[in-house]
Amino acid sequence: MTDFTADTAGPGTPAARKSSLYTETTRTKRRNASETRFRLYGVAAISVGLLFLVALLYSIVTNGIPAFKQTFVTIPVTLDAARLDETGNRDPSDLARVTTFGYKPLVTEALVTALRDNGIAIPFEDEGDVEKLLSSSVAAQVRNTVLADPELVGQTVEFRMLAASRVDGYFKGRVSRESLARDRNLDAEHLDLADRMVEAGLLQTAFNADFIFGADASESRPEQAGIGVSMVGSLFMMLVVLVLALPIGVASSIYLEEFAPQNRFTDFIEVNISNLAAVPSIVFGILGLAVFIQFAHLPMSAPLVGGLVLTLMTLPTIIISTRASLKAVPPSIRDAALGVGASRMQSVFHHVLPLAMPGILTGTIIGLAQALGETAPLLLIGMVGFIASNMPDSIGAGFLSPNSAMPAQIYEWAKRADPAYYERAWGGIIILLVFLMTMNIIAVVLRRRFERRW
Repeated sequence: MTDFTADTAGPGTPAARKSSLYTETTRTKRRNASETRFRLYGVAAISVGLLFLVALLYSIVTNGIPAFKQTFVTIPVTLDAARLDETGNRDPSDLARVTTFGYKPLVTEALVTALRDNGIAIPFEDEGDVEKLLSSSVAAQVRNTVLADPELVGQTVEFRMLAASRVDGYFKGRVSRESLARDRNLDAEHLDLADRMVEAGLLQTAFNADFIFGADASESRPEQAGIGVSMVGSLFMMLVVLVLALPIGVASSIYLEEFAPQNRFTDFIEVNISNLAAVPSIVFGILGLAVFIQFAHLPMSAPLVGGLVLTLMTLPTIIISTRASLKAVPPSIRDAALGVGASRMQSVFHHVLPLAMPGILTGTIIGLAQALGETAPLLLIGMVGFIASNMPDSIGAGFLSPNSAMPAQIYEWAKRADPAYYERAWGGIIILLVFLMTMNIIAVVLRRRFERRW
């Protein structure tokens, strides 16, 4: 490099300012300082973003992990034949006449007996108060077991029952003795009894598989609530979105990008598609309510309607990403195909579309992931007001029977008053994030696997 100084100026030229490229001027110092500040701003912005991300994940994990554990009471229950089967013929129709009110005394007596057998004194005048340690769902659990196997009547069977939500909250740190001062359902003596049951091995905290595979419960039984049925509802909704949005979106993109004439009408369509991608999702919910439920009379709260609404919301995303992928294919590919005698349609479907497929699949999966986490459109079609207590019994029922969806279920739990439901809402967010992360990882893998560099 030549050092530019005043000595290089020729004779007769005005005296140039004496400077050198190796000399750091004031202007250069300002420029370097500006670049350094810009880098620091960038690092600070990324650091703040990572800090918020870590705080968010920490909050979700610490608040949601307790939902995957549950407190259970394990006791033997004597299924008294004289009370449950007066005819003695084990006929399921006769056994079904005994309601949960008939099973409740059996469970209470079994718990009292188990406490006495383990040398645990009952501090209540009425021994029946011990039933407050158990979930109100245990009578139904015993009844369903008997109806599934009538031969159990007359035997003593060991059951693992759900503890009451406040007992469960006590062992998770959600409920304290002080917080029970104004609680009519439980008092500190119940917690003392629960501590002694832990020492005797009658009460333990274990992994709660029913939270992942179970169904939602009423507001009085939060310990029984699970997100499994709403996961199935989300699955059927996503099937509707995938089957409708992918072919319609890709076909529309191919026509607009490769075959449509450039005129004001196509410009109008393209502008509207771009604008629809920015429309709030609740607007699509209003549209779905008006068109699919009020006009077409499709069943309310059904995954089919939810899928149709989310299809409308996802289509602009798929169309925009597909058109971008088609544009990214070099024109030489099209020209080469046409040059060797291929028709325009052959050049598109045999050459351009396969090369654009990684981008199309990535855009589709990201659109589906966005639809999976949407709640607002589902509010308007009634998927938050219905509590599905059972899995659909057929594929048709999965589409047409009222059900919920994961984000709607989380919203429903979050607005309930019992803190146990708040804990489950965080747990549901963990499951939803696992699904979203899985779909995004699949999109990244597909892009890396089929990506072509020109």
